[in-house]
Amino acid sequence: MTHKNRYNPQIHHRRSIRLAGYDYTQAGAYFITICTHNRQNLFGEVVAGEMVLNENGRIVAACWLDLARHFPHITLGEWVVMPNHIHGIIVIVVGRGEASATKTVDNPDGLRADASPLQPQPNGTDSGSIGAMVQNFKSVASRKINKQRGTPGTPVWQRNYWEHIIRNEQAYQRIAHYIANNPAQWDADSLWSSP
Repeated sequence: MTHKNRYNPQIHHRRSIRLAGYDYTQAGAYFITICTHNRQNLFGEVVAGEMVLNENGRIVAACWLDLARHFPHITLGEWVVMPNHIHGIIVIVVGRGEASATKTVDNPDGLRADASPLQPQPNGTDSGSIGAMVQNFKSVASRKINKQRGTPGTPVWQRNYWEHIIRNEQAYQRIAHYIANNPAQWDADSLWSSP
């Protein structure tokens, strides 16, 4: 008989860093940071304040852009791949349970609430949630990077990710500015690690 380890809240006591009771499938903007395993510089280097991606970095960038194709209820805001992390804004345009949308000036793609299955998963990540998107991104990017470098199963990402719910336009603009200027501020970045 095959035994699979499943999450058991009586045994596994991993503390969540998510906002308790918050529905991460609802419409809104989210600032995401995902770091590499042991903060290794895997994706390129910052040269004269500009990020220069290597092959791994180009894979990460392509996987990030692919999120909007895999999750048609989102758009991507400002984002940047750094040597050992990625910062990005994900905007959920249509959240679970919201009314269907039609093409308008504000919604040129005519995204509908049923464009992607947003069903809660038993003992798992809600489909269509920020967590599901990050899980998908990390998994696909890891697989492609490990295939490219011939290291199947090698960890690429740190275990979790950091997120911040963006509450208003002023906060959105401040965070977008921070992301856009992250390469120029690399030496002062708290995620910087010397090679």
